[in-house]
Parts: sequence; structure tokens; C-alpha cells
Amino acid sequence: MTISSSTSRRTVLAALLAGAVSVPLVGAAPASSVSAPALELPRPSGPHPVGRRTLHLVDRQRRDPWVPTARGRELMVSVFYPGRSSGGAPAAYMTESEAQRLLEAKGLAEAVPAETVAGTRTHARLATPTARGRFPLVLLSPGFSMPRTTLTALAEDLAARGHVVAAVDHAYESVGTEFPGGRVPPCVACDRVGADVDEATVVRGRAADLSFVIDELTDRRSTGAPAHMIDARRIGIAGHSIGGAAAMATMAADRRVRAGVNLDGGFFVPDAGHRIGRRPFMMVGAEAVHGPGNTASDWAATYDRLHGWKRWLTVAGAGHFSFTDIPWLAEQLELPDPEVPLSGERGWYITRDYVGAFFDLHLRGIAQPLLHGPTSSHPEVGFHRP
Repeated sequence: MTISSSTSRRTVLAALLAGAVSVPLVGAAPASSVSAPALELPRPSGPHPVGRRTLHLVDRQRRDPWVPTARGRELMVSVFYPGRSSGGAPAAYMTESEAQRLLEAKGLAEAVPAETVAGTRTHARLATPTARGRFPLVLLSPGFSMPRTTLTALAEDLAARGHVVAAVDHAYESVGTEFPGGRVPPCVACDRVGADVDEATVVRGRAADLSFVIDELTDRRSTGAPAHMIDARRIGIAGHSIGGAAAMATMAADRRVRAGVNLDGGFFVPDAGHRIGRRPFMMVGAEAVHGPGNTASDWAATYDRLHGWKRWLTVAGAGHFSFTDIPWLAEQLELPDPEVPLSGERGWYITRDYVGAFFDLHLRGIAQPLLHGPTSSHPEVGFHRP
């Protein structure tokens, strides 16, 4: 794995934790070669307009695992939901402060203007009236050091299909998450994981975070949470990288979660999967890292512990970030990662189709032939161990 001198230690840790094949956010390029086009996320495929609310949640019953002197465990949550109309102002992708921190962590602060990334056009709207009815809830947890915004396209698409989606940022675990008052806490976890704590600490902490988010979002007394439109009997969870490990750990600890997805992450917790029972779980990852031939991966052992509906899928040519917004935006900036053969566009459509099909099947009861086996429409996707 080649790492440029401009890549920060935080970026290296993120890649190592994930078992990533390549580290860069995007391919290296001199600042003079990078234009600043208007960026746009892919348009959602579902029939519903998408609304978004941002919540600042604080669990007063827990100490923050990274900063024990903090007043409770703080979380930032973007809630995407099916709307009744497409009115309202466009929701921002991220703040300029968040974009600046992310670009600095990736060694791209001089090449890409923060306002360009922050100004990425999304398809969610603020203050959109909620659609009538009750909908499944899906939680999303990002990769280690990455902000929740890197899963925005997936969140929007799931909401347009008919899910309420909560993308969660975990305090002190992101290189760039802005809290109320303009605070951007440092990524304390980035400096401690691998030094005095292990990856399992992150996974277990996130599982507690995500259960707390479920409590808040399904409590009709919570301010700002669309509890009235959430069907608490239909809850799913997905995560990228270590967020995927957190998805499984949350299922193990919280019986309310009915189905989960790991996008290209190791599991880290010993005996991961043994408390899932017969609840469905899907693993989708880069073939080079999580294929059956890679004995360093913990996917085979974990898959064998699952006793319900399950799928182990790998994507040929994918990189670690192929399951996030990053390659899609990088290609618009003409900065694709040269070490990842799969295009950002193709990676997005594969992620959208399989994750959407999984939750539509297991939370909405809609049959999904795509999940039965290999298809000519998605030749990059391999199925392993029926």
C-alpha cells in the first residue's frame, strides 16, 4: 500500500482499520489541474420526494468513551424521510468547515476548494412535510474517521424508496463533523485506536450509540424526531467499513433491529454473528479484500455463524470507498482513484441496487429476484457460499 507524504495519519488508520486496498480519497493530482465544477449526487430512484432534518442528540446516561469529561455522549443525526411534496430549500451536503477538515485529512485541501465539496447538490429538501403512513427505519453508520455525509446518496435513495433513514455521526470519531455552535471536535479516536484501544472498542461504542438513536427516533416525546411515521417493528441497519461491524454488533445487542448490512468492513469483535439468530444479514465488499480467497478476512468465519437469510457478495474491481459518495464526486472533479478499476458511477449503482433490494425485501416484504444469484445486469457481483 503506497501512501503519499501528504496523507495524514488519520487517513492511514482509516484504511488499515478497513483493510482497504488503497488509501486516497481520490487520485493524486496537482492543484493546477483541478477545476471546481458544480457537484451533484445521483438522483434517487424511488417515487417519494425526500425531506431531511438534522438532530443533535445527547445520551446523558453515558460518558463519552473518548472524552470522559464531556457532558454525555453526543451524536449528530441526519434524518431523511419520505416527503409529501418536493417543497422546501435544498439540504446542504455538508458545511464548509466539515468539507475543509475532510479535504485536509485526505491531503487535498490545496487541490479542491472546500466550498465546492460543501456545495454538492443533494436531492433532499428542508422542512418538507412528511408523507402519510408508517415506514421502516434504517440506520447508517459511516467508516472510521469518515463523516456521515459520505453516505448521503444511499440515505436519499432509501428514503425515496419508502424508508426513514438516520445517518449517524459519532462524536470524536470523525475528522470533520460540526456540532451546534460551530464546534468541530477532533478525531480523538483516530489517535487512540491501535495505540491504547482496539477496534472492538469502537464497534461496541457505536452499537450503544445506535440503540440510543433508535430510542430517540421512536419516542414521540423527542423533539424533531419523526416518530409518528416510523414503524418500530421494522428497523434495519447498514454501515460502511467499521460502521458495518457496528451494524452487526447493534443487531447482537438490540433485538429491535431486524436486518443488517456490512459494506466492506471487517467485524473485529470476537465471534461476530453468533447472537444474530435467524435475522437476515448481508455482506457486500471489494472482491480483492473480502473474497473467499483472502484468508486474512474475517468474513468466512462470520458468515458461517449466521443461521438465517444471508448473502456474501463481492464486487470485482471495487475499492474500499466504492460503496460511498466519494468516488462518484471524485470523478466529477476528474480525480478518480487510479488503483480502483470500478468506476464511481458503477460502484454507486451496485450499492444502491443491492442495499435497496435487501431492505425492500426484509423490511417492506417486496420480492427481490436480484438477491437470488448472479445476474447479467450486474456482472461484477459475485455470490459466495449459498
